[in-house]
This record gives sequence, structure tokens and C-alpha cells, in this order.
Amino acid sequence: MMSGPDLTRAGSPGADTGDARMAQLAKATEHLDPPFAVVDLDAFDANAADLVRRTYGQATIRLASKSVRSRDLIRRAAGRPGYRGILAFTLPEALWLAEEHTDVVIGYPTTDRTALKQLAADEQAASRVTLMIDSIRQLDFVDEMVGTSRPDIRVCIDLDASLELAGGRLHLGPYRSPVHSARQAGTLARAITDRAGFRLAGVMSYEGQIAGLGDNQPGSLLKRAAIRAMQRISAGELAERRAEAIAAVEAVAPLEFVNGGGTGSVEQTAAEHVITEIGAGSGLYGPGLFDFYRRFRPRPAAYFVMSVVRRPNARIATVLGGGWIASGSPGLDRQPTLSWPRGLRMNPREGAGEVQTPVLGAAAHGLRLGDHVWFRHAKAGELCERVNTLHLVSGADVVAKVPTYRGEGHAFL
Repeated sequence: MMSGPDLTRAGSPGADTGDARMAQLAKATEHLDPPFAVVDLDAFDANAADLVRRTYGQATIRLASKSVRSRDLIRRAAGRPGYRGILAFTLPEALWLAEEHTDVVIGYPTTDRTALKQLAADEQAASRVTLMIDSIRQLDFVDEMVGTSRPDIRVCIDLDASLELAGGRLHLGPYRSPVHSARQAGTLARAITDRAGFRLAGVMSYEGQIAGLGDNQPGSLLKRAAIRAMQRISAGELAERRAEAIAAVEAVAPLEFVNGGGTGSVEQTAAEHVITEIGAGSGLYGPGLFDFYRRFRPRPAAYFVMSVVRRPNARIATVLGGGWIASGSPGLDRQPTLSWPRGLRMNPREGAGEVQTPVLGAAAHGLRLGDHVWFRHAKAGELCERVNTLHLVSGADVVAKVPTYRGEGHAFL
């Protein structure tokens, strides 16, 4: 069986930015002391436009804020044609963003009592923020926390988008909502509309086994074929079930929006006639996990930079830090990708470490103390949990420094 690319190297063939651009980014930031983070605005803007292009005008993009985690860059993308609304991570984040954005949906249910009380006490926030609901018990929880003498609270039903086979004994996809069937969706919709103090606004479903899993993964041909077969089956099953679920819900109440998909499935999800918007954000930064899709390839736009601090021998250069590991099931694909200089690879026995990352390869031979080594995080917004500032480069210059959520004093989750 054939092997795919080595994940200890700089992504898949052709996935990374060209040498000329990387050299330009390095030159523009050579005066900065690591660790620091860079966003290539030219690549960011190109990716933002490409997400819209991939909808073929059949849906809008709801910007997934957790994949960006910088208000300045959220504004930059969300204000573009083809974008409408924010998909937030937590209720405290949503309340903060709703101070300036008028349509914020929370992608996950909340039990944050303080934030719920804040929402219920603020008519403007209640009109702008939509909670995610997947059970009647969550409605009970809201009523228990804030009572019923309040503005109506907008809610969205989370329809499970995973693929279940063999009578549910085989589950493929994230474990999210217990609402899987059209009947269950209709029943929950009726419970919401029959209950004072709530307003049903939309339905969301995230097909992580399609949108979040590259179909050109490293490894064997058999592995890639299995992923593609699973995704074809899942997409067909979900399109039919999602249409039935939306029909069941709309028989109870009209919907303002039907959200689906993610960066990895924009074209496919937008083609479903019931979908009005796609939740996406990772494609703006183009992190390492998105190197392995056939349909699209975002331009790498977000980097972090570390400094060489020791030379254990002539073949190895060691940078300080570097182990900014992504969430999810532990594996090589959760490690950062080496981007610049070309020709670097990690020591497989150490990988990317908290305190140091030894790098090997031809390019390591010429690295000196103080030289910069460029990495890409495996996931998008998690980079911003490590830094206070993003240095924005356009053309050959650093044109701005903007704060991350952390830089504004927020660590929502």
C-alpha cells in the first residue's frame, strides 16, 4: 500500500505558501522577537472570498468566531458580501460580540447561569443572541435560572448530523445532539413553540465526519477510499434526513435560517435546497488540518514564529517552545506544521514540545541562534489562545497589530 505525506513535515505537497511569499513574510517580521503570531492578510482575504465562491450563491456564510478569535478579523470577514451573522462558541462570548453584531447564534448549549441572567435582563441582547437547544430539559434549565418574566429567548434546534448504521450501533461523526430523526426534531419544535418565553429561530446541523475530516488523508489508499466512501454515504443519508427534519419543524413554525456544514463541506452542504447558510471560519486561516481535502485548499494565512536557541550538534537546531498542540484525538496531525525555512522536519522521538522543539533536515544545518522558525497550528482559532497580538502583514509590510480575545482580556473557553 502507498504511503501519504509525512505529517512531521510541512503539510501536503503544494499545500503551503510559495517560497517567495514566505520569504516576504519573514522579511517583514524579522525585527520582531518570538514568540509572535502573524496573519497574512492577502491570504486571509483570498480565503474569505473563496468560502463565498464555494457556496455558488446558494447560501450565505455564518462566520464561526471560535475559528478566528480576534474581533478585528471577525469584523474584516463578517463585513464582506456573502457573510451574514456570527456562529459563537459560548454565551459569554456571544453577549460580548452582540454588542456590535446583530445576529449571533451559539453553536453549543449553555448552562452558564450568570450569562443566562445577563441575557434575560438585556432586551437588545435577547433580540440578537440565539441559544442552541437539543432537549426540553435545556428549556427547563433556562426557566429555572431566569424565570419566565423576561424577553422571549431565541433558540435554535441542533439536529444531529452523524451517520448511524446497523440500527444505531455504528456511529460515525461527532456525538452532539440527541435529536436525530425528523420526528424528534418536530417534537422538540412543538415543545418550544408551545412554551411561553421562547422563540424558535432556526435549525443547525454540523456534519463533522464530512466537513471536519479531510478526504485526502496521509496513509494508505485503502484508508482514503474508506473515508471517501463513508462521506458519500453520509452526505446522501443526511441530505434526505435533513430535508425531512426541516419539513417537520416548518410544519410547526417558520424558520429564519437553516445552518449546516463547515469549511470542509461548503459546496456539498450549500447544494441542499433546505440550507440557507453555512457555518465556517477555519478556512480563513487555513490551518494544517485543512491541507488534506481534494475539493479545495485554503491559502495558509496564520502562523506562529519561534526562535532558535541552541544547536545540540551540526544536524539539529532547537527552537524555544513550539508545542502548541491542537485539541482532538491525540496524533501526529494535532502537531503544528513546520512552514519556514523549507526542508525542516521534527524529531519523531520528541515532536513539538512545551519547552523546546528540535528540528532536523537540510535547512537546520544553516540555522543560527536567534533565527526564526515558522509554524502553522493544526487548527484555526486555538492559535489565538497562545498570543495577545496578531501581526497583520499585507504585501511586504506589517500594516497593523490587532488583539486576540486573550489580548482583550478574555478566555471564554
